[in-house]
Amino acid sequence: MWGRKRKAAEDTAPPEPTALKEAIRQARIETADRTSVVVELRDAELARLELLNEALDPLFNDIPPDIDLFDRGVSRGDQPRLWIDVVAHVVMARDKRQYRFVQDTRYGRKVLAESADIPRVVDAVTHYVATRMVERSRALAEDSAAQAVELRNTMRSVARRSRWRWLWMFLFGLAVGGASLFAALWVAASNLAR
Repeated sequence: MWGRKRKAAEDTAPPEPTALKEAIRQARIETADRTSVVVELRDAELARLELLNEALDPLFNDIPPDIDLFDRGVSRGDQPRLWIDVVAHVVMARDKRQYRFVQDTRYGRKVLAESADIPRVVDAVTHYVATRMVERSRALAEDSAAQAVELRNTMRSVARRSRWRWLWMFLFGLAVGGASLFAALWVAASNLAR
């Protein structure tokens, strides 16, 4: 009726791309290009962190095996990181050329070192590891000294309680002995009175 003939004629002709369809197609192409660039950047970050990880091998080989403070490894994710321990890690800075060695504290992140040179970052990590090991040994020494003082105080208090316990046992025995002597005399006196 109202334009049916014209619509039928349009259906037989191939549709021409509209400006919106072309813009959507172009946006999808750009998004795919950006995604591939982001993946390439992330792969480049991982490669740089792996290089730093290999440079840290001699340092972590020198750490005695009984010290389990450090758990080194590269984590993959939105932002790859080279973990040194639970609170310290290396990430790539915004320009993706510089390494940023950071430590999480209760007041926020603290940048310990930032450099594009691997040897400088290795020096900063070495200093951090040495500091953590010294802190650990001091904490263990303070703990052992505190435990010795606590043990001494406990022994004194046990000895003090033991003395008082013996005194109370002596007094209780004296009271029971006196009561039984009194009871025995009472029974003897009542037998004599009969």
